[in-house]
Amino acid sequence: MTDLVTFGETMALFAARRTGPLRFARDFDLGLGGAESNVAIGVSRLGHDVTWVGRVGDDEFGELIASTLRAERVDARAIPDPDAPTGLMIKGRRTADLIDVRYYRKDSAGSRLSPADLDPALIAGARALHVSAITPALSPSARAAVRHAIDAARAAGVLVSLDVNYRKALWTREEAGAWLRSVIADVDVVFATEDEARLIADTDDPDDPVALAKALGPRHVLLKFGARGAMELSDDQVRHAEPYKVTEVDPVGAGDAFAAGWLADWLAGADPDRRLRTACAAGAFAVTSQGDWESLPRRADLDLLRPTSEGVSR
Repeated sequence: MTDLVTFGETMALFAARRTGPLRFARDFDLGLGGAESNVAIGVSRLGHDVTWVGRVGDDEFGELIASTLRAERVDARAIPDPDAPTGLMIKGRRTADLIDVRYYRKDSAGSRLSPADLDPALIAGARALHVSAITPALSPSARAAVRHAIDAARAAGVLVSLDVNYRKALWTREEAGAWLRSVIADVDVVFATEDEARLIADTDDPDDPVALAKALGPRHVLLKFGARGAMELSDDQVRHAEPYKVTEVDPVGAGDAFAAGWLADWLAGADPDRRLRTACAAGAFAVTSQGDWESLPRRADLDLLRPTSEGVSR
């Protein structure tokens, strides 16, 4: 039994220590990054049992991913693939305020994920399944794996959570929109920016966040506005959250942290206001240091931040 199941590609991450063009970088920090594993770590740190599934290369980077996730108390079911390498992510800082991220994941082990890698019984025994729209963009087999997982969750009455996480380097807006519209009816929770929501929603007023959220369809719709906070539409009630004031160091992973905070509080049975506050706090913590997940908070950390105004308003 596990509280949350998630799966996808996690890559080795090389982060340049020097600001400027990557060609002048000489020193790198080695870590890992991946949307779903970021969520897994975030939910685990907030007190829940999490299982992550993914293919990794039968190499040192694959070992790094598996050992790091297990050290974060995630049940990491890393499947070694002897025929493909672990994908790579290279992160540079072109200027003090501009992050340059490059991916080397074509034909990687993670892109070879397939339905056979997922255990329907594991999904059926969980309380929630979290997927990202990054995974179906990686390959036809990965796309089939996401559909397989959603079907298994629906059949078992397991909550299905989807983060749109649109990546233009992986597929076009038209391709992403078509796939998202094909699965949105089977989703209970969706996380999106306003622009990502427009990939799915059919509304006469795409600039109205409430109309946009209502057009999406799931029971819980979370819209992220960056420095303007966030909004949740749940059971026809709209809640807004003010942002937390922090100094941004690295914005990568903030959306994953937001999803992790919300899911952790849903698993804990928290009320909607609390869920949204925790999601915003987790997202704020995520940007306060370099790395995709290193700054994700634990429960004791959540009260260290204060929102810029009253917090959550209806």
